[in-house]
Amino acid sequence: MAVQTIDVKVASNGRMILPLAVRKAMGLQGDAKVILTVEDDQVRLSPIGHGVSRAQALYREHVKQARTIDDFLSERKADAVADAGEVTSANQSAAAE
Repeated sequence: MAVQTIDVKVASNGRMILPLAVRKAMGLQGDAKVILTVEDDQVRLSPIGHGVSRAQALYREHVKQARTIDDFLSERKADAVADAGEVTSANQSAAAE
């Protein structure tokens, strides 16, 4: 992608208008949300969908095994039951002393 530099006026209340060419290049239509990333004295705008897509791609890249939400929830329930058992055992041991 070619780098473009465009001067944009920032109003005293902080508002600015993104030129149509920028909105088109970013794939923004109508009301849209963007992510502002501030690094040192520079700001980068990214469509919010790009952040989600990047996060999903990173997850897929680093996931060790395919898991569904149901798998995750089942594991969490099993962990909760195990934790509750440990608490109960600890309470019983303390009561026996």
